[in-house]
Amino acid sequence: MFTGLIEEIGVVRAVQPQGTGLRLVVEARKIMNDVKIDDSVSINGACQTVVACTSTTFTVDTVRETLAKTTLTLFSVGKRVNLERAMQLGARLGGHLVQGHVDTRGSVVSVESQQGSWLLTVQFPEEFTRYVIPVGSICIDGVSLTAARVQANTLTVAVIPHTWKSTTLAELVPGAAVNLEFDVIGKYIERMLLSGIQPHFPAQTNNHAAKPSQLSEAWLASMGY
Repeated sequence: MFTGLIEEIGVVRAVQPQGTGLRLVVEARKIMNDVKIDDSVSINGACQTVVACTSTTFTVDTVRETLAKTTLTLFSVGKRVNLERAMQLGARLGGHLVQGHVDTRGSVVSVESQQGSWLLTVQFPEEFTRYVIPVGSICIDGVSLTAARVQANTLTVAVIPHTWKSTTLAELVPGAAVNLEFDVIGKYIERMLLSGIQPHFPAQTNNHAAKPSQLSEAWLASMGY
């Protein structure tokens, strides 16, 4: 599990075909102080398992399923990538809950510079529109962001200077492919609705009889979902 707060920008130092997958070697500095084999690292939003490491690099094996859904298949030597180690229980959650399980690729529509911030607009496949809501959470290339505007199958996020300087978002141009992970809470709610599951919350301790909660689309809409 991650937060979407990027710790540093790493550099891809090797891309080696391995069966139907790829072996990637990434150079990093800050996160290498405690990265070890079997650790999880988010690379541009995709959770990967470290299979080897040195004092300045770590290696991951990317499988075909991941390559089909993410931009990792487009990586080349020298590419700069966003890196984040898995979060620790008990630490502050500054971004939002990010699994590192990329849902799909998006395409940058525009990058607009404003006074002191940037507007980044991304288009994504129509089947994912149900997971995007105004002021909802979205993870783009591993970066936790908020959808400021949503129109059909495009979303726009406002990026502050700190995030712009500390991630690879500043390197994006129209037409660039990005990894997208939508809010996991929305996915679980959808699954519950489709399955007809009615969640039961703890019974009240007063004299009123406890009633099971009835999860419905009307109730979710009233709560802002």
